[in-house]
Amino acid sequence: MRRGRRADRWAGVGELSVAATGIEAGVAIAAEGDEGRPGRVKPELLAPAGDRDCVRAAVANGADAVYFGLKRHNARIRAANFDGLDLTETMAYLHRHGVRGHVTLNTLIFPSELADVEATIRELNDAGVDAVIVQDLGLTRLIRAVAPELEIHGSTQMSITSEEGVRLAAELGCSRVILARELSLDEVRRVQAESAIPVEVFVHGALCVAYSGQCLTSEALGGRSANRGECAQACRMPYQIVCDGEDVDLGKTQYLLSPQDLAAYDLIPDLIRAGVASLKIEGRLKAPEYVANITRHYRRAIDEAWEGREVAFTPREVEEMEMSFSRGFSHGFLDGTDHKILVRGDYAKKRGVLLGRVEGVGRVGVRMTVATGVKPGDGLVFDGDDEFGVPEQGGRVYEVIPVAGDPSRVELRFGRGDFDLARLHPGQRAWKTDDPELTAKLRRSFEGPSNRLVGIDVRVRAAVGEPLRIEAATATGHVAKALGDAPLAPAQSRPADEALLREQLGRLGGTSYRLDALATEIEGGPMVPKSVLNQLRRELTAGLDAAADAPPVRPTAPEAVLPTLLGPIRAEADRGRRERVAGEAPHLAVLCRRTDQIEAAAAAGATAIYADYQDIKGYKDAVAEARRLGLSIHVASPRIEKPAERNLFKALAKSGADGLLVRNAGGLAFCAGAGVPFVADFSLNAANPLTVALFRDRGAERVTASYDLDAGQLFDLVDATPPDWLEVVIHQQIPMFHMEHCVYCAFLSPGTDHTNCGRPCDDHDVKLRDRVGKEHPLKADVGCRNTLFNAVPQTAAEFLPKLIARGVRHLRIEFLDDAPEAVARTVTLYRETAAGLRDGKTLWRELKASNQYGVTRGPLAVL
Repeated sequence: MRRGRRADRWAGVGELSVAATGIEAGVAIAAEGDEGRPGRVKPELLAPAGDRDCVRAAVANGADAVYFGLKRHNARIRAANFDGLDLTETMAYLHRHGVRGHVTLNTLIFPSELADVEATIRELNDAGVDAVIVQDLGLTRLIRAVAPELEIHGSTQMSITSEEGVRLAAELGCSRVILARELSLDEVRRVQAESAIPVEVFVHGALCVAYSGQCLTSEALGGRSANRGECAQACRMPYQIVCDGEDVDLGKTQYLLSPQDLAAYDLIPDLIRAGVASLKIEGRLKAPEYVANITRHYRRAIDEAWEGREVAFTPREVEEMEMSFSRGFSHGFLDGTDHKILVRGDYAKKRGVLLGRVEGVGRVGVRMTVATGVKPGDGLVFDGDDEFGVPEQGGRVYEVIPVAGDPSRVELRFGRGDFDLARLHPGQRAWKTDDPELTAKLRRSFEGPSNRLVGIDVRVRAAVGEPLRIEAATATGHVAKALGDAPLAPAQSRPADEALLREQLGRLGGTSYRLDALATEIEGGPMVPKSVLNQLRRELTAGLDAAADAPPVRPTAPEAVLPTLLGPIRAEADRGRRERVAGEAPHLAVLCRRTDQIEAAAAAGATAIYADYQDIKGYKDAVAEARRLGLSIHVASPRIEKPAERNLFKALAKSGADGLLVRNAGGLAFCAGAGVPFVADFSLNAANPLTVALFRDRGAERVTASYDLDAGQLFDLVDATPPDWLEVVIHQQIPMFHMEHCVYCAFLSPGTDHTNCGRPCDDHDVKLRDRVGKEHPLKADVGCRNTLFNAVPQTAAEFLPKLIARGVRHLRIEFLDDAPEAVARTVTLYRETAAGLRDGKTLWRELKASNQYGVTRGPLAVL
């Protein structure tokens, strides 16, 4: 096996004897029990970096690759991030240490940003970035045109949950995909087994309660889009369940949507057996000490699992990881669905390690039984209790006094004024949140020169009458050569041998290299001075440094490619505007969630119907009603498709509808294969003309504009795209969180999943009340996934006349629990406004007056 790897490293150089061997991370070898099948590849450990210190921490503690963002176009815009010289220097640093650098371009791209993104792609390609992580499907086409050899990784923001999602990403040019965090191990195995490209899986860090790429909460409530790197973490806020109009008493449980953190260190062997190519740590907003801590633990877990040893961390080692950041550890969804485990509900902030509970409060200290070590200087926080008006208090331990006779009982004392002891009480929990000693140890791991070394293979030819020739190749593919100044003379006493060469060439202290293998060819008993060996060794390492620093030679399009990509789209847009019939009335489609809404919508002037039912058995009734009323009807797919759910599309097609409203890659694949007409919905995140064109090329009748667009950006998209390609939703309650997590099962049922929950979603009307008193409707779909809808309807009322004037003819209104009378009134108001019988401001006032919470511009507001 070593010979095979080494032959690649020395391709075209020739055969030499191998004096030493070794196997580097990433080498394909057959795992135990895999005889007779292709060898698996040791998975890459991918660590996060928000700044240079985090990069150093990741490298020093064993990361195989690091991912980071620029100061623009990435989903963690609050991190320090990188640009310009930072980028070039960072890539050189990574490559010198044999580490790959992946850059995140994992946000939606708006029309006005495409030119800047093209320039960014050129910058990344020239800087030698190893891969870009991408969310926007249309962006893949731009990257391929600008930099055809730059690797593209499909972001978890693509919401890839099935083989169809992987296949779509591969067809668009992705060489790897990051799977959604909602997949179980069994589902990961199935997707990976069916995939033509490698898959990456998150193994540690914060979990979003919503599917990545499908969360519109921050956008809906505050104009801070998660799809643009500006998540406001509304999932970490308290909520109250309102069931059938009554508050549900959950005691101290109020953080209903705040998951515990993912920690899958003990599942690494299973993930390796599943064939996962890359194991990813979350945390680009975390401190470098967190990066160092988590990376080194997972480095060890991967190495031990790969070598067939048990992955077993001591309680102390787990505590170390918890100290860096923890809201409580869990396996997330990797063990399968258990809605009782994912969310604790009693806190949402970092808590570290549970220290114990207060037993008594004295005049100067607090007595407690502790479950872990505590010492002066450690950070501490006592839980608050909103119900009793007890505030959370945090600070540093000043003194630890053992209680006689029991080493686990201590009295803790604090600095003067640090804590209000009068507001502490017996039973209150205390958490150890910081350990300065651990922090200092972690910082020492990456401060100063890096101890991360890259293995090199060296070959030497020492022949009398020839200059000394030395060549070195790194495990990462860089090669350097050095040649002596003069021919070697015969030795008078001690000719050069392998021992001499190994001793002198192995003196690599102060460099980034270590000698792995030495291949020698010695002829004629030459004398090789140590000074010559030392000089050539220095030249070799300098040459290897230069090779690592130099970006790889990759093609870049010499001219701007956007005019070529956008030209046909603009030409089609211009043709469509010229040929449009003057006075053509807008088409007003209405999405209904109950059959009685369909009749009301038709009576008020709807021209088409979409049906989106919790139980798809109701679709036949919806189709029959639409047929009776003479309207076309499309039925909606779920937003997520998992591996076992692909037959769902056949069931949708059997409803007899005119087509499907498609919300995921599985639906795209089914409709293309079966020839079923479809409209691409908002969840496919079409925010620019390249993405719209991509779905049109795949057969979409129309493409729903992304909900991330404000009014100005929406008009930019309309101007850049044939208006007939677009459908714009002008009224709806925005679907904020779309979750695998089921709140019904977690808090309104004794069960753990859909097999034993009793389906309370079928019988109860549930809302979640937020901190300001708004009650947001919660619904479950056919796959038991929950969606929390905004309590306040969003309207494009003020922009409607302008949309129509710009050529938009396909408009949609969506309803949730609205009574037929409300449906009829709302559709009538929009139809009359679209026909010019009332203006947008009047429509706004009338809608606002007719809704409990009024209406909002929502994301359409130009901020």
